[in-house]
Amino acid sequence: MDPRAPAQTIPGGVTAVKLRRKLIGYSVVSLTALSAFFIVGAVVFIMWTIIAGGWSTFSWEFLASAPTEGMTSGGVFPAIIGTALLVLIMSVAGVPVGTITAVYLSEYARQHSVFARSVRFAVNTLAGVPSIVFGLFGLGFFVQFVGPGLDKVFTGSGELKWAQPNILWASLTMALLTLPVVIVSVEEAIKTVPQELRAASLALGATKWQTIWKIVLPNSTTGILTGGILAVSRGAGEVAPILFTGAAYFLPRLPSGLSDQFMELGYHVYIMSTQSTNVDATLGIQFATTLVLLLLTFTLNFSAILVRSRARARQIQ
Repeated sequence: MDPRAPAQTIPGGVTAVKLRRKLIGYSVVSLTALSAFFIVGAVVFIMWTIIAGGWSTFSWEFLASAPTEGMTSGGVFPAIIGTALLVLIMSVAGVPVGTITAVYLSEYARQHSVFARSVRFAVNTLAGVPSIVFGLFGLGFFVQFVGPGLDKVFTGSGELKWAQPNILWASLTMALLTLPVVIVSVEEAIKTVPQELRAASLALGATKWQTIWKIVLPNSTTGILTGGILAVSRGAGEVAPILFTGAAYFLPRLPSGLSDQFMELGYHVYIMSTQSTNVDATLGIQFATTLVLLLLTFTLNFSAILVRSRARARQIQ
């Protein structure tokens, strides 16, 4: 076939090649739109199921009271406070460590050095470890290894204070779980800071650390907050890491210190759906507890998003 020959046309003056390209384009657009619609539809369906199942139980009394009658009635106030404390302690412990690690990897470490590659391999490995393994690690390291040592140093009377599950060990275990998320997001944010800003700061006589503290980190605030948001989103819904490290089956009171156990919303749902004396009778409480967990997670996320938006607005100004 002569390549110089004119393209075959169909009635209407549109070539077969152009028609085929249009059909492929329409097919791709339809496929991507269908995929996006499926995701949105799945989220809407899940949210509607949770709201419809728990709305009749959801009330101020449910939010402000403790479980009663073997958790077949009452509310989830201790679980709300326990979940909020877990997320806050987890963020305080995990986000600074993840940020410092990301700063080292992006600003100080030689990218192709053995140590830097080892750290990146460790981060990637942690990201792929199942959450139940983190729970077993927390039990073995914090509860059975670190805890007895602290009891010997601070109590000395044989009393078990730290050598038992508590909210501190559960939070630190959860911080380890979310650490790879923070490191990756913060490192990517630091990489977006233009090299020209670093060069200008160094040219004006600033040290490496002053450049990082005054130039790099302020311009990476949104990425750091994004890492915190992702950590909160994952940590608030995880149950396996706290099974052995601090969550209590039934504890209708608030933790008075870091060495106390606590109730948690996700674990509360798990207990009622698997070990309740009458699972069907507690369906309303299960849905309402799930709704409270989602609202608490959304509130923490939206708070971080609001702070991030304000920080971004200040940078633009």
